[in-house]
Amino acid sequence: MSGPLTGFRIIELAGIGPGPYAGQLLADMGAEVIVVHRPGFVMPSIDGRGKKSIVVDIRQAEGADIVKKLCETADALIEGLRPGVTERLGVGPEDCQALNPKLVYGRMTGWGQTGPWAKTAGHDINYISITGALEAMGKKDNAPFPPLNFVGDYGGGTMFLVTGVLAALLQAQKTGKGDIVDAAIIDGTSSMMGIVYSLHALGQWRTDRQSNLLDGAMPYYRCYQTQDQKYMAVGCIEPQFFAIMMDILKVDTDAFGPQNNPKLWAEQHQKLEAVFASKPRDEWAALFDGTDACVTPVLTYLEAPEHPQNSARGGLAEHSGRIHPGAAPQFSSSENRPDYALADPGGDTRALLTEAGFDDAAIETLIADKTVIAKD
Repeated sequence: MSGPLTGFRIIELAGIGPGPYAGQLLADMGAEVIVVHRPGFVMPSIDGRGKKSIVVDIRQAEGADIVKKLCETADALIEGLRPGVTERLGVGPEDCQALNPKLVYGRMTGWGQTGPWAKTAGHDINYISITGALEAMGKKDNAPFPPLNFVGDYGGGTMFLVTGVLAALLQAQKTGKGDIVDAAIIDGTSSMMGIVYSLHALGQWRTDRQSNLLDGAMPYYRCYQTQDQKYMAVGCIEPQFFAIMMDILKVDTDAFGPQNNPKLWAEQHQKLEAVFASKPRDEWAALFDGTDACVTPVLTYLEAPEHPQNSARGGLAEHSGRIHPGAAPQFSSSENRPDYALADPGGDTRALLTEAGFDDAAIETLIADKTVIAKD
């Protein structure tokens, strides 16, 4: 592997969701990512690709010492435990930065490190519920609909953790001093809500669901069911793109009425629903292929790898029985090909301990005491 982060070493305390995904993105960009797995914690998934693994019981003092030893040669550590847990285990920011002042310490939580809810449990749906994002999603007069865990965990969480860690690494290179990155899903999601607040200030966004430009209220920005019970996605906001769609659909624009007359939207929804229901999805997809109509087929995640645009970008490909997303973003200076091998829990324990300065006898003692687990 090569990439813009080649030469950087990242320690990742094993977890689930946005933290491991952040580690995957850093590994995809060339960083050496070492996952510290807990004994018995095994969750093989794509976010483990390209990483090394050491199994350490950090509840033992000797285990915590191993993590700190690894931090001495690391550029960053990322963790997603509840506030105060790593401090209690002896591997908090002060513990690790005392040995390596240049270390960047990335913390991933839902609520953040501070505030009355900081130490309470939660999941994606809870985090985005208090930001205003969840309330805006779904059909009018129905309950808000959770957008999988892409908006909170990965959008508001992973992306802001990675951004913070990269910024802190740049700062550390200049100053020689690390930082603590407090990445909270509620903060990241609130940041992404800027467009909603901007449109609200202009009188162009309402709190009612399905009443706004991007939430399915407009006939030209929503999904339509096709003859075979599949869907086409329509996003022709600009009038010139809308005109192309209407031409391909063979809809009489005079009878249809103006694009942006709210009084006509209910009727226009019905007209377009009838038109799209007249052909199968793939027939419509062929008619719109390569045009500027901004109309595209809604694919399943199993169909997506076969789409020619995804295929041309190398976005999705099968490796060892799993469909892997490609590396993103892509860089002209490297091959943009991730290491698809998944971390093998404990597979690198011996090698990493040896590199950290432990001799064979010390390693055998650590294994015998169940401080570490190594695969021979």
